[in-house]
Amino acid sequence: MRFKRSVLIVVVSLLFVQTALWAHHSLRTQFDMNRTITLTGRVAKMNWSNPHVRLYIEVKGVSKTVTWELYMASPNLQIMNGWKIDTYRRGDHVSVDVYPARDGSRVGFAKKVTPISGHSF
Repeated sequence: MRFKRSVLIVVVSLLFVQTALWAHHSLRTQFDMNRTITLTGRVAKMNWSNPHVRLYIEVKGVSKTVTWELYMASPNLQIMNGWKIDTYRRGDHVSVDVYPARDGSRVGFAKKVTPISGHSF
């Protein structure tokens, strides 16, 4: 009976480990790391929650303004790199170098963010 219980515990534990591994994604699967685009627009909002900070910018297109969702590093890593929660505020003009999403959606991973005034993070 002990052996069966031990085997059951091991099997269930392995299932949880696989689930945790699937939950963390590779940037290369979601974003095209071989291509960089530059977006210029206004900050719509920033979301400082784990696992990634997200920057939303409004980019003027030919016929309308579209919003891009840009993933960044974790909040802790952004802070270690010199960012503050108010580094960028709604309405600030920025230029962002982005690895675009592979599926063609308006999502990307921000490689470099530069305020129009010139200082970059």
